[in-house]
Amino acid sequence: MERVTRLQTFARIGYLARGIVYILLGYFALTTAGSGGTTGVLQQIEEMPAGGILLGLVGIGLLGYGIFRLYGAMIDLEGHGTDAKGIGTRVGHAASGFAHLFLGYYALSAATGTDSGGGGGGNTEGEAASTLVSMPGGTFVLGLIGIGFLLAALNQVRKAISGNFMYLLDADAPSFTKHVGRAGYAARAVVFAILGWTIAGAAWGGDASEVGGIGQVLNDLRGMGWAYQLVAAGLLLFGVFSLVMARYRTIRDEDVIARLKAEVRS
Repeated sequence: MERVTRLQTFARIGYLARGIVYILLGYFALTTAGSGGTTGVLQQIEEMPAGGILLGLVGIGLLGYGIFRLYGAMIDLEGHGTDAKGIGTRVGHAASGFAHLFLGYYALSAATGTDSGGGGGGNTEGEAASTLVSMPGGTFVLGLIGIGFLLAALNQVRKAISGNFMYLLDADAPSFTKHVGRAGYAARAVVFAILGWTIAGAAWGGDASEVGGIGQVLNDLRGMGWAYQLVAAGLLLFGVFSLVMARYRTIRDEDVIARLKAEVRS
């Protein structure tokens, strides 16, 4: 059980960092004329008092969450299985893991002054996508990332409708958790669907340099009025939900616990 406890602690630190990023993301989207997305949020954190230290801590948390997501997809932490649906869900989790690893690296690079992007203004995601497609097999990998986000969007829809994410939490989680979780997952479904479609399109015949992140998606949605407001508010609520996860996330699946114990014995 010690390994399970360590994994829970690892996950909770990651959820805390994710919560901070999404709350600020939603807040800035609702109160400013444009959205820089998650990388823009990280730049805003850097400009706060003691921002370098806070950004470094957030970066460590995001790296931890990315590793947790990738590891969870590998060992099937949430018990999705090995059928087509389960594999699709785990691919979506892996895509989320890679995205958070990128954000964590970006945050730590900015906090330590080792980033080469000159602080922000450029299309970081587009540069990363262009670099990827220039590598052998990079176009195929970029396409898989796009598909991963599309699958993740479907998974967000499933969670928003079913509310089955509650089984991941302790029973004493606040009563409002299911409502803010559903709103947050619905907002993420919209963002991930647009993002996945854009990335997949860039892989198969598009311009990889035009690939953007959540900020570009939000800016594209800005002209849609109330729909944009709902998505932005939903992202803020997802941040609140992530803070609840940071406090109440637990691992109770007996099959998962048994596999973790077996890994320790081997």
